[in-house]
Amino acid sequence: MTATLALVLALSVVIGLSLGVLGGGGSILTVPILVYVAGFEAKEAIAASLFVVAVTSAVSVLSHAREGRVMWRTGLIFGAAGMAGAFAGGLLGGRIPGQILLIAFAFMMVATSVAMLRGRKKKKDDGAAPVKNELPLGRVLLDGAAVGLVTGLVGAGGGFLVVPALALLGGLPMSVAVGTSLVVIAMKSFAGLAGYLATVQLDWGITLGVTAAAIAGTLAGSKLTGRIPEATLRRAFGWFVLAMGTFVLIQQAPADLRWSIAAGAAALTAATAGICWFLISSCPLRNTRREIPRPA
Repeated sequence: MTATLALVLALSVVIGLSLGVLGGGGSILTVPILVYVAGFEAKEAIAASLFVVAVTSAVSVLSHAREGRVMWRTGLIFGAAGMAGAFAGGLLGGRIPGQILLIAFAFMMVATSVAMLRGRKKKKDDGAAPVKNELPLGRVLLDGAAVGLVTGLVGAGGGFLVVPALALLGGLPMSVAVGTSLVVIAMKSFAGLAGYLATVQLDWGITLGVTAAAIAGTLAGSKLTGRIPEATLRRAFGWFVLAMGTFVLIQQAPADLRWSIAAGAAALTAATAGICWFLISSCPLRNTRREIPRPA
């Protein structure tokens, strides 16, 4: 086994951990790993990531289902709508230049990181029983198709769009939304892969190896659900995704501008963090302290 392949497989375990713990983030990690470590072309990396995430999500669903964290009816409705959009996105993505796809992917990473760092507003009835019979089907079908199109096109944006949508539209507690999102992600990813395979050939040896390593990670991640504070994981992962998205954007820029863009991005990040820390009372950078319980 070469050092590069060993590194790819080690990083692939993190893909599974992300899916198992957070219900998303698989493609956000898979595409950069395959492009910048394994040396895949952009389209091949996106198609391979759809396979990896589809299989890994399907396996992870089993452990979540055993714990009662999957709402099958909601997941299947959302997933069925997403499959049509994902297949169309996969067909379209196979005909778009790889550089444009990577730039779109990078912007999706940045948007995802911002959403993760902002966090979700806690609902007072978060522990209430899930709503099963009052799903707004029209909105679910529309949102499912839109999220599926994004997933199929750039191979990203699945879990971190699906989880909040399920929590809002389906009235699901967060732990159930995470488990249910994996059903949706698996369905949409398989459909997106089918679209890409019409124009893209995969290196199945590396793809299957990455998938096996990711499955090992997701089995471990599902056991960690509820043991590690969600907010802590989300914020740490959010900063990591932001850094990766910035890296991808810099790599796609002209060579003579990369250092200038990197310096500008670092300065902008530092300025934004400073403004958030000193001027915004609800800044997530300072709110981490509030999560530590005070003694009675």
